[in-house]
Amino acid sequence: MRKTSHLWLYFATAVALGLQSCSRNPVTGKKEIIFMSQDQEIALGAQSHPSIVATMGLYEDAKLQNFINEKGKSMAAISHRPDLPYQFHIVDSPVVNAFAVPGGYVYFTRGIMAHFNNEAEFMGVLGHEIGHITARHSARQQTSQVLGTVGLMAGMVLSDKVRQMGDQAMQGLQMVLLSYSRAHESESDKIGVGYSSKVGYDAREMAQFFGTIKRISDKSGQAIPTFMSTHPDPGDRFTNVRQMAEEYQKSNPGQYLVERERYLRMIDGIIFGDDPKQGFVENWNFYHPELKFQFPVPRDWQYENSPVQFQMAAKDGKSMMMLTVAEGKTLDEAAQNVVKNYNFKVLENKKTTINGIPTVVMVSQIQQQQQQQQGGQTAPQQAQDPNTVVQVATYLYEYNGMILAMHGMSYAPTFAANLPTFRNVGENFRNLNDPDKLNRKPDRIRIKTVARTASFKDVMKSFGMPDNKLEDLGILNQLQANDQVQQGTLVKIITK
Repeated sequence: MRKTSHLWLYFATAVALGLQSCSRNPVTGKKEIIFMSQDQEIALGAQSHPSIVATMGLYEDAKLQNFINEKGKSMAAISHRPDLPYQFHIVDSPVVNAFAVPGGYVYFTRGIMAHFNNEAEFMGVLGHEIGHITARHSARQQTSQVLGTVGLMAGMVLSDKVRQMGDQAMQGLQMVLLSYSRAHESESDKIGVGYSSKVGYDAREMAQFFGTIKRISDKSGQAIPTFMSTHPDPGDRFTNVRQMAEEYQKSNPGQYLVERERYLRMIDGIIFGDDPKQGFVENWNFYHPELKFQFPVPRDWQYENSPVQFQMAAKDGKSMMMLTVAEGKTLDEAAQNVVKNYNFKVLENKKTTINGIPTVVMVSQIQQQQQQQQGGQTAPQQAQDPNTVVQVATYLYEYNGMILAMHGMSYAPTFAANLPTFRNVGENFRNLNDPDKLNRKPDRIRIKTVARTASFKDVMKSFGMPDNKLEDLGILNQLQANDQVQQGTLVKIITK
């Protein structure tokens, strides 16, 4: 970490420069104090993109990628900032999400692409995300936070908890800075209606998609989509967006596109839910077919998988475990890097073999880092509250040409109680050779034509869909069980 004085100098300079000059917002036309130049926005997007790709991965589908490139560029051309170097990507995540990064970077998950039912829904969300960029919401949010909480920001960056997490925490902090207010979300809804309507699409369908979002968020046991985590209520947005769309069309009469059939044909075959090749949980075990390993997941723990790590945590939030790739070519080198990167104070350290796999097992505490004062002097070490000391059980496995790190963490007072759970996971890491798990295929969306008019429930039964998938299928198709579906209608089903 850099010295405290450098950080304060950065913010002091930013405030001084901001108070001396204003810029005009390209969307609102109002003069605003903005600390982030357009070049800085573009640089931030370029800097963030590799991290986003590394964390989520790109979804390889040429026709979908060509589609979002074509539609993205056509909308960017009529936006308030057509000169930005826009890029449009589909990331390999099942979460229903879309997001934008300053400088023109827009991302859709394969999860949200699977849930759209026509091009107009997609275009509305595309307009919303481009709206965040053109209205400079990230720059405005940063300015507001710097002006109002300079001291708090410095404290966050220099806090021990953040420093202990290293570069990943800083990347996460950058994304926190880019979170938007409800006012910004509502403004982007309005921009999205305008942009999608201007390129010829029916923005009333954008409102319809908020009904899908609400059903996802209301569904018991399913996480609220990130797309809605800090957004206004989707029910209110449905009403407001539909009203804005109708007002636009009243003032600008014309034929507005929906393009349901063309869109559904295009997403035929898209992966739905977790992709087994990236790892999956079944019967409280995690299996990774591509890397060929497995380990148990504590019963009733929550978990989240990504291309770069697997995390799981007790529901009370007081203990968690994480598997990731460790830096280093050997166990010794990896152990040294882990200790250095996480500022571990090692209490126990031994080499062993677990299920034929060379392993280093460590028990450590995360040390409070000393802060440096102005002039480079080290500040006196403050006593750390023993109740907030994090204790870690680490297993480093030399496996298939890489070093994998499994960390089990809890606060020191409860570490002994959690240690048996950590050991059960760590000591049952093993090779995966079950052909059923190794060859597991992902679920995919398939598009079918309804043979005869019937209720949605009966239509799904006619395609062999089980009752336990009816709610997911209803959300995907924006239909309820008893809704009548006309003969010849295209519908989505879930199959291998």
